[in-house]
Order: sequence, then C-alpha cells, then structure tokens
Amino acid sequence: MAKGFLYGVLTVIIAGLVGAFLFVTRGWMPANADATPPTIEKWMARSSLRATLQREMIKTPNPVAFNDENLIAGIKLYAVNCAACHGASDGNASNIAKGLYQHPPQLAKDGVTDDPEGKIYWFVKHGVRLTGMPSYTSTLTDQQIWQVVLFLKHMDGLTAEANKVWKEVPSQLAHL
Repeated sequence: MAKGFLYGVLTVIIAGLVGAFLFVTRGWMPANADATPPTIEKWMARSSLRATLQREMIKTPNPVAFNDENLIAGIKLYAVNCAACHGASDGNASNIAKGLYQHPPQLAKDGVTDDPEGKIYWFVKHGVRLTGMPSYTSTLTDQQIWQVVLFLKHMDGLTAEANKVWKEVPSQLAHL
C-alpha cells in the first residue's frame, strides 16, 4: 500500500517536471516583453526577490554624509546611469521605460524615499534578474552607489543647491 502511494507521488512529481520542461522548451511560456506573464512567473519572481532582499540587504545606515557635494554627485550619477529608464525630474517615462518589461518605476513620481537605504543599495549594486535593471557592481564604486542611494532616499527633501541641479537634469536624457 505504501509502496503504491510512493509510486503515485513520484509519478505526479515526474509528470509535473516534464510538464514544466515542455511548457518552457516549447515556447508556451511567453518570453516577449509585451506579453502578460503567467501568474506563477510573477509569484516566483516576487517571492524570490523578497526573500533575497530580506537575506542580503545591508542593514547599516548610508556611510555617505548628507551634504550638497554627495547629493549632487548622486544626481549626476543618476542622470548618466538611471534617467533613461527611471526618468528625470519631470517624472515622465521614456520610450525605453515604456518598452521594458517590467516597467521601471519613474522615481520622480513613484520614488523610493520610504524604502530602507540598504534595499535601494542592493537594487543598484546587484540589479534584478529578468528585468532591465542592471547590476552596477563593476561600473560604480561603493561610494558612488551610496551617493546615488543618498539622492534617491532624499529626492523629496533635497537642499536648494541639489534641487537646482536635479531640476536641470534634462528630461530629454530620459527620452532619447
């Protein structure tokens, strides 16, 4: 009796794995960025990202001082590396952002000021698989990443000088 039950369970597991394999290798799982992903894909991506962030995000505060020099450095780094996808100060999505799956948040509108700094740092440093968010591990120093984090965390409460620089980031950079 137990042996039959075990064979039944093993058969169901094997059939599920074969079915998943065929679903992926036959092209039944959408791979195009303009398709609606299956519910299981969305659940897997969200669950994995949430668990990874919980395990890996830095819990210590930003080591970069809140001052005009660091805020402006963060804004300039953002303009060069982030604005094309995440928008400039006008909050409008670029053609690149509109065509990406997943649609990147427009940070002037959606913001991340309520996120922990360690979470923002993790996203910038490591990127996110299966999205357009790249890892900046090999292109920005930790100091530069923290400067971007400082700007993003405080973008709704910038100093007057930093806000002037932010408003000057041309929105056409985000709309190339």
